[in-house]
Amino acid sequence: MAEAHSAVAFSFTVTHEGWDVNFDREVLNLVWQSGLRSWKKRLARFQNSIHNGVYPGHLWTLWVLISITAGIHFSGFKVPYDLVTKIMPYMRGQSLMWQLVACGLVSLTIWLCIIFTLRYTLKLLLMYKGWMYEARGKNRQISRGTKLWLSVVKVLSGWNKPKLYSFQGSLPRLPLPSLHDTMTRYLRSVRPLLDDANYNRMVKLAADFENGIGIKLQRYLWLKSWWSTNYVSDWWEDYVYLRGRSPLMINSNFYGIDAILTYPTKIQAARAATAINSCLNYRRLVERQELEPILIQGLVPLCSWQYERIFNTARIPGAEIDRIQHWSDANHIVVYHKGRYFKVIIYKGRILRPSEIQVQIQQILDDKSQPLPGEEKLAALTAGDRVHWAHARRHFFSRGVNKLSLDTIEKAAFVVALDDVPYEYEPSQPDKLDRFGKILLHGKGYDRWFDKSFTLCVGSNGRLGFNSEHSW
Repeated sequence: MAEAHSAVAFSFTVTHEGWDVNFDREVLNLVWQSGLRSWKKRLARFQNSIHNGVYPGHLWTLWVLISITAGIHFSGFKVPYDLVTKIMPYMRGQSLMWQLVACGLVSLTIWLCIIFTLRYTLKLLLMYKGWMYEARGKNRQISRGTKLWLSVVKVLSGWNKPKLYSFQGSLPRLPLPSLHDTMTRYLRSVRPLLDDANYNRMVKLAADFENGIGIKLQRYLWLKSWWSTNYVSDWWEDYVYLRGRSPLMINSNFYGIDAILTYPTKIQAARAATAINSCLNYRRLVERQELEPILIQGLVPLCSWQYERIFNTARIPGAEIDRIQHWSDANHIVVYHKGRYFKVIIYKGRILRPSEIQVQIQQILDDKSQPLPGEEKLAALTAGDRVHWAHARRHFFSRGVNKLSLDTIEKAAFVVALDDVPYEYEPSQPDKLDRFGKILLHGKGYDRWFDKSFTLCVGSNGRLGFNSEHSW
C-alpha cells in the first residue's frame, strides 16, 4: 500500500555533549488538530444525546421550571404541596445556597416526570395504525379518531425540531403476531407454489407445528418482544447475513447505478473528487444529526439507526459468524487503482474541497508504479468463502505491515475504485447497461473491497456507481 512518509513529532538523543531534542512543528500541529477535532465531535455527540434524550421536550424548559420554582419559594407564595419545604429538612443547612439546591432538585424531578410522560405518550400515539386505512385523495373523509390522533401527534412533535435520531426513543416495539396468524399467512404465501397434494400436506404440518413446538417458540418470541424494541432485527442480521458462509460477491452485496440520463463530466478525477466530497458532506450531516428523520406523510417517523453505519464501517470475517465493526471517525479514504491501494487524507481542519481532492486523485491516476507482491488481487479474499477469509486474516493479517495495511482499509470512511474501463449506457444498446451493472456488482472479482460498507466505483469516462455490503 502506498503510504505517506513516516513522521516523528519529537525525538531526543543523549550524547557526550548533552541533550539533543528535535521536534516537528507540523506534525505536532496535526496531532493537536486531530485531538481538537475528536473533542469537538464528542461534544457534538453529547449535545445531540441530550437533545434526543429530552425530545419532544426542550432543555430550556428545565431552566424555566427552576426559575418558577425558585420564584414561588422565595416569594413566600403558598402552594398546596410545597415540595421544596418538604425536602429542606434533609439538606445540610438552611442557607440560600441549599434552598437553591432544593429548588433545583424539585424542578429536575418534576421536569423528568414531564419529559418521560411526553415521550411515552408519543410512543403510545405512534402505536396507532388506523391512519393507514384512511381514504386518500380529494374529498376524502377522515374518521374523528384519526383527526384527534393527528392533532395530538402534531402538537407533541411539532414544537421542537427533531434531529436524525430524536424519535428513536419514542418508536413503538415491533408488534408480535399471534401464532395462528403467522401460520395462516405462511400457508397463504406458499399456496401458489404448491399443488393440492403438497398444499394439504403443508396444512397438516402447519397444524402440527401450531399445536406443538410452536407454542413454546411463541412464548420465547413474546419474552424477547418485551425485552427488545424489535424481536427480529438482531436475529435477522445474525442468521440471515452474518452467519452466511457463502461469498458476499453476487450472493449478498448489491450495486447502485449512476443517474444515467445526466452526464456532468467525462473527467474521471473531477467526477470522483466531486462524489467523494459529496459523500463526506453527507457523512457530516449524519454525524451532526442535521438530516431530518424520514416521516411518513410528514408525521410518522421511521427508524434512523441505519444511517450510523453508512460510513467508517466494515464487515469483519469470522470462522462461524462475521461481525460489523463501526468506527466513530475516519480522516481518510482508500483508493484502488490498477492493483495499488492509496491512503488519501480527506480532512485537514475541514473537509477538503473537490479541487483539492481532485489533485490527489489525478496524482494516483498518473502514478506509474507497479503493485507490490500480493497487492493487486488482495481484495479477492473478501470475495471468496468467509471461512477461508477468516482463517487467512487470522494467520496472515494479525501483525506487522499486513495488519497496518488491513486496518487502513477497514478503518477508512469508504473505499473508492478507479476503474480503467468506461461505464457506458446507450438507450439503443441495452447490453451496455447490463455490462455497466455487472462491473459494479463484481468488477474483476478483486478490485472491490466487498467487506466495506460501500465501495464507490468510478469509470474512466466519469460515470460512477457503488457496490455495497448488505448486512448493515
